[in-house]
Amino acid sequence: MEAWLKKARKDFHSACLAGPISITKSVPSIADVSNKASREISSALVGKIGTTQHKAEKPAGQTAGHMFESVCQGFLQESIVQLSHLRPGHFSVERGKAISLFDQYAHLDELRILSDASRELKTHLGTDYLIKPDVVVIREPETDESINAGNFIVDDSVAKQTSIRQANGAYATLHASVSCKLTIRSDRVQNTRSEALNLVRNRKGRLPHIAAITAEPVPSRIAAIALGTGDIDCVYHFALNELVEVLVEQERETLELVETMIDGKRLRDISDLPLDLVI
Repeated sequence: MEAWLKKARKDFHSACLAGPISITKSVPSIADVSNKASREISSALVGKIGTTQHKAEKPAGQTAGHMFESVCQGFLQESIVQLSHLRPGHFSVERGKAISLFDQYAHLDELRILSDASRELKTHLGTDYLIKPDVVVIREPETDESINAGNFIVDDSVAKQTSIRQANGAYATLHASVSCKLTIRSDRVQNTRSEALNLVRNRKGRLPHIAAITAEPVPSRIAAIALGTGDIDCVYHFALNELVEVLVEQERETLELVETMIDGKRLRDISDLPLDLVI
């Protein structure tokens, strides 16, 4: 009997190959065409996970990026349903949601209103804190009926501030912020890191999981996000097992870098992410 997560991983790869990842002139769309190693690794990597579409022209980066976000969203949504026995609650996975919609960051909307009314304040604050993560995992507040289902836990005299109680008028909680980067270039590295730092610095309450998913084939570019100060919990590669196999088969020196990231708990496979989000 095949494990559900193994099948879900295969379906995730099939969805990637049916949309955001294609082949143009024998080169996968995740490859940097000017980089020989990138072309060779990506070709072998794509060959290991399935058959992709051949297109006359490579899809625009933004279009492919949005498709990758959609595939990641679908994978996480299905996974959360399967793991509900490990992490009870009302969870959903969505795209395009500003962090100010959530309990830990609702104060940022008030700050935006104040800064809009004051040019000087807006100049000092900027707008970098008003971010919209690629994909978010949301937990809705619980009714008192749900909280008291197994025992009489709360009444009107206690727990008046907690954000888990719907009775307190709480916003939904941002459980996880997931940056989805089909490939990694220097500008995308900075964008991912700045978003993570904003989530860390501007929160009031618990820090959400902060993760990144990528299909980047070149280890040194993965390391640009994965290694460092730990502003991101972990980077998840869309096909890490196959990437390691390719690096071994091609006798790449960068295999050691990938092993360092794995051993250092900075790089994991996409199949690890759903279970990590249960924590």
